Amino acid sequence: MKVEKEGQRFRCNLCGNEVVVTKAGGGELICCGEPMELVE
Repeated sequence: MKVEKEGQRFRCNLCGNEVVVTKAGGGELICCGEPMELVE
């Protein structure tokens, strides 16, 4: 899932790390070798 806007929250389904976007650049967040999941 691509980072589209500030404030989006992503989670790694393998280790549980969570990330909140502070500056959107349009890339994809990867953790533990897998794409992170957008938390709604």
